[in-house]
Amino acid sequence: MTIPFLDLKTISAQYRQDLIEAATRVIDSGWYIQGTELKAFESEFAAYCGTQHCIGVANGLDALTLTLRAWKELGKLKEGDEVIAPANTYIASILAITENRLTPVLVEPDPATYNISPAKIRAVITDKTKAIIAVHLYGQLADMPEIMSIADEHGLLVLEDSAQAHGAAINGRKAGNCGHASGFSFYPGKNLGALGDAGAVTTNDDELAQTIRALGNYGSHKKYENLYQGVNSRLDEMQAAMLRVKLKQLDAETERRKEIALAYAKGIQNPIISQPISADNTLLALEKHVFHLYVIRIVEREAAQAHLAKAGIQTLIHYPIPPHQQQAYKRWNDQSYPLTEAIHQQVLSLPISPVMTDDQVNAVIAACNSFKMQ
Repeated sequence: MTIPFLDLKTISAQYRQDLIEAATRVIDSGWYIQGTELKAFESEFAAYCGTQHCIGVANGLDALTLTLRAWKELGKLKEGDEVIAPANTYIASILAITENRLTPVLVEPDPATYNISPAKIRAVITDKTKAIIAVHLYGQLADMPEIMSIADEHGLLVLEDSAQAHGAAINGRKAGNCGHASGFSFYPGKNLGALGDAGAVTTNDDELAQTIRALGNYGSHKKYENLYQGVNSRLDEMQAAMLRVKLKQLDAETERRKEIALAYAKGIQNPIISQPISADNTLLALEKHVFHLYVIRIVEREAAQAHLAKAGIQTLIHYPIPPHQQQAYKRWNDQSYPLTEAIHQQVLSLPISPVMTDDQVNAVIAACNSFKMQ
């Protein structure tokens, strides 16, 4: 049995006819940029997240970058301001900060969730701190109630990086509707994935929404009139149509991911493997985790990955090198974030997707349980 990490072909095949009909609708419309499909998707996704606004953009990185840029244009941020962000994240979270000539202040994660630690946030706030980026890593919501409490106390902006957390909720409040704004990615491998690059920003701030929409359209709020030195970052009609089809299936697919996560949590009994949830706290974890990834932690990662590969199981590493150790940020290479570095050296992502069969899930569990330290 060969078990792919993520079988996108089979996932899309479930909705093949609906996707073809959506594509045909766009082709036959003769309108391919900023048309009715985009407006409909923005309305539907805003309603899904519980927000007033959704602004479609080209990709998830642009969603973060344009939000910070908009806050600069609105005078809420200025060049050099400090933005607190997790050290344990994908580099896109940091790129959005530095692209805007803001100053990232990295903090270690909570050891239980790998998400940004509210206690660590409190420890680094200065008079230069103006914003926090809260990344919902692997599909699990960061501690947004506590983060928003800190932000309110200090007058800080909060930008959610919800690229991996479509539909995750806490106390009935979904990712995208917890902070002042949120950036989403619809990269094909995401829980809500387009058939190409795509992204969006959600917010309840009317002025912010208008500014982001203008910035992503060459800085124009009205044709041939430019308020800002903007960029071209727009979610096109075809991808919006694809996303409308897939949004209808998102909750059902998320439930299947949670079923698999629960099976892993209960079935993997190997004591040398640390799991993102345990069998006795799954109900709490499942409330706020949509399991974009199911990430285990093991000291002998490469040996474990080879063992699983021998059993026909494809795994991936999210992520092998933390941002502060990347060549792109070589000025930070001498900084030390021990927990972040340990996580990046030890994590391994198991297959999890809505089209996995029970037999495949059981095969992954068996392979994990049969691994022994070298």
